[in-house]
Amino acid sequence: MASSLSSKDFQEGVDEGRPIPTDQNVLQKHVAFFDRNHDGLIYPWETFEGFRAIGAGYMLSIASAILINIALSRKTRAGKFSLLFPIEVKNIHKAKHGSDSGVYDSEGRFVPLKFEEIFSKFARTHSNALTSDELKAMLKANREPQDYKGWIGSWTEWRTLYSLCKDKHGLLRKETIRAVYDGSLFEHMERERAAAKKKALPVCVIGFSIGHLLRSLCVYLGLYQAQPNYDVILQRRTCH
Repeated sequence: MASSLSSKDFQEGVDEGRPIPTDQNVLQKHVAFFDRNHDGLIYPWETFEGFRAIGAGYMLSIASAILINIALSRKTRAGKFSLLFPIEVKNIHKAKHGSDSGVYDSEGRFVPLKFEEIFSKFARTHSNALTSDELKAMLKANREPQDYKGWIGSWTEWRTLYSLCKDKHGLLRKETIRAVYDGSLFEHMERERAAAKKKALPVCVIGFSIGHLLRSLCVYLGLYQAQPNYDVILQRRTCH
């Protein structure tokens, strides 16, 4: 999926249709897109729906829903445990892993200097974009000794971003990377994909059904309490 983004597509806030509370830091905005019903918790089916909304395939979306929620749930909900592995948005900074770019600080705030360093240090071919090889060089340079979980986390995040958002020349643009940090990229990708898939109803129905069935099963088993109008919100966002 090639990206067709331009800097004017993104503002410091987010989409008009899904306002982000002003008390959220940038890291919270980054993950808030996946909180599909805005209850402050991200469940595996919401992670799945979010990945599908930005164009990820079914296998990647399913794997992400399982791995991300299992990995981050306990870190964001200290002393709490649930078989549904929800992620608590307000505590997402506690799940920050090592061997990263440092663009988010320990409190989840955006650090402009660290963001600019990505390009001043690694963007050799184009000053405002990264090639695949330059991305590999950055990931290698950011590795902390014996931080294997951090290595895997960073590699997975950046390679997924590159796969979904590189342009037709194989470049990951600066404005695209900036937008992913505050979450506005995801909003744009969802709108772009919804417009492109407007006539593809069968695909839409399948995508809606998987997330809906998972949630319904959890409600049936008493593991999750359904919220009013959530099915309507989910269907509107999945199928537009």
